[in-house]
Amino acid sequence: LTTAIKPQYVDKLSKVYSGKVRDLLRKIDHQGKLAELTTSLELGSFLDRDIGQLSGGELQRLAIAATMLKDADVYFFDEPSSYLDIYQRLQVAKVIQSLSKEKYVVVVEHDLAVLDFLADTVFLMYGEEGAYGIIAQPRPVRTAINVYLGGYLKEENIRFREREIRFDVRPPRADWKAETLVAFDELTKRYEGFELVVHPGHLRKGEVVGVVGPNATGKTTFVKMLAGEEAPTSGAVQGKWQVSYKPQYLEAVYEGTVGDLLRSAVGKKADSGHFETEILQPLKVKGMMERDVSTLSGGELQRVAIALCLGRDADIYLLDEPSAYLDSNQRMEAARTIRRVMEREARTGLIVDHDVYFLDMVSDSLMVFSGEPGRRGVGEGPFPMREGMNRFLKMVGITFRRDADTNRPRINKLDSRLDREQKSAGEYYYATEETLEAS
Repeated sequence: LTTAIKPQYVDKLSKVYSGKVRDLLRKIDHQGKLAELTTSLELGSFLDRDIGQLSGGELQRLAIAATMLKDADVYFFDEPSSYLDIYQRLQVAKVIQSLSKEKYVVVVEHDLAVLDFLADTVFLMYGEEGAYGIIAQPRPVRTAINVYLGGYLKEENIRFREREIRFDVRPPRADWKAETLVAFDELTKRYEGFELVVHPGHLRKGEVVGVVGPNATGKTTFVKMLAGEEAPTSGAVQGKWQVSYKPQYLEAVYEGTVGDLLRSAVGKKADSGHFETEILQPLKVKGMMERDVSTLSGGELQRVAIALCLGRDADIYLLDEPSAYLDSNQRMEAARTIRRVMEREARTGLIVDHDVYFLDMVSDSLMVFSGEPGRRGVGEGPFPMREGMNRFLKMVGITFRRDADTNRPRINKLDSRLDREQKSAGEYYYATEETLEAS
């Protein structure tokens, strides 16, 4: 059997290949599928750009297209959703599904909502990181994800997680009040060919604000303006505070061990029992303290970066795509850790991410970005979770139902009965039988 593999770390592609995207894809288009994939994966906007100029999301779609253009019997896609927004993730899932009608397709994926939408059969893996891994027997996708969230393999009689993970059907209270930490006027930022407008809003102490929206609509730019790394073209951010910022793209440029890096950033706190219990252990960074930063994988580097961000003394913590390269369990532990630190320390968190499960677990409210990717962006909010999710998912055209056993969100098939009913009721995410019947 011949194979085609989409690698995990697409951000390294620009260091391996050079030249125009179109030229690279033409070289491997032996099946004449480039025009079709250009449409389905929306490659047209960057076909004539140099590979070195592409964003993470564009590199991801390039890698997926390059893999699918190859003539193979088995196709492997390693984390195809990284750097993609939720709309792009579903578009990619549909394209991969169409390939599976004729070929064998294996996908490694940690976004459980996308995996649920994409897969037919799932192999669960469990074990000890860096020591061993065991593949459990295959299960239908719904059963497999529910078993994973439950943390217990009944047939094998093995518990691989101490506690099960459940989701709230109802959103957090909309009338929650706390002292305002940050207030911002209408902010604008103009670059050549792009304009961002963020409507006035405020962030409260102890609040975790999720930031959602399509790629290239200004989410990271907004975070950088709050962090003081970018100056607004007009408008102002009011208040005085200390900022701790975890950027979207991480590089292992530090020469030294993880422990040295943490001590240089957070001082004596790095060796305190409180820091170890609250941050290092949940993120499983403790076992990496003696390792050189240069040897870390993408997921390990991400966890160290989150620990570094949360370990600094600050009023507001800005984390850009903290779920990238983390496995499903690590994402949930990261969400819990971020929430716990914000609540106990009465700090403010702003989290940019595309994983709906992760945002569901970590956020109290949502900022919603819209616009024309790469040209114009509009930021609004923060909104209460219900309003924010409804605004965002209405824009994307997707509804979620709730699993009867775990309450986890599951993507509805487009134009299915549930999809139509929820859109009619205006409940795109927190729909229950009562809300649908009342409508």
